[in-house]
Amino acid sequence: MGWSGFNGGAPYAANIAASIAVLNTNICAATSLLVWTSLDVIFFKKPSVIGAVQGMMTGLVCITPGAGVVQSWAAIVMGILSGSIPWVSMMILHKKSKLLQKVDDTLGVFHTHAVAGLLGGLLTGLLAEPALCRLLKPESNTRGAFYGGNGGKQFMKQIVAALFVTGWNIVITTLILLAIKLFLPLRMPDEELVIGDDAVHGEEAYALWGDGERYDPTKHDPTKQGWHVSSYSGEIAHSPYGSGARGVTVEL
Repeated sequence: MGWSGFNGGAPYAANIAASIAVLNTNICAATSLLVWTSLDVIFFKKPSVIGAVQGMMTGLVCITPGAGVVQSWAAIVMGILSGSIPWVSMMILHKKSKLLQKVDDTLGVFHTHAVAGLLGGLLTGLLAEPALCRLLKPESNTRGAFYGGNGGKQFMKQIVAALFVTGWNIVITTLILLAIKLFLPLRMPDEELVIGDDAVHGEEAYALWGDGERYDPTKHDPTKQGWHVSSYSGEIAHSPYGSGARGVTVEL
């Protein structure tokens, strides 16, 4: 919903361009999710929720530069490429690159945002449709290279823009990190990383109360603990998950 909001909200109006942007955003994301998941099944013999989310993310990132200026068939093409090229860079090239393996990138942001974002920018320079461009841009002759004319010029602009953004990020991010390094270490010691940064801070990631814990009336029965059972719950609801501690509605 959020991604549809800022892609669809880019024209600052409820118009045709906004509608096309929202439609293409969902088409590309869905296509990319299916492609990424299919590759997981083909090569790893099973799908995964994380893989599906990664595929959805790369599709959303890829379509963003051209959401309002490409046809829906082009959004499908972008979804196919965004579900496959970042998959290859993450699952194959990353494992073969000694440099990438030294980078702390737990969420794979380089692949889901840098690779997919670069791909989306370049594909926009190829697939931007002239009539849709006229809805958003004052220039009357803007188009992608696929549509001939001066489309090659637009594609070159996309390449130059990508190089500028890459260089800008490298320089500015480096300066920011060097400034932070003056006051704080940029990386935790290896022994703390083994424990986990959440444990170092006294936290537990993805912890659900009662997860895997057997129901113990002396611990979980609110009537034996002196808790007040919510009046609108009627009676204590037994968990549909068996003997877990879920399903008890109480007011402390």
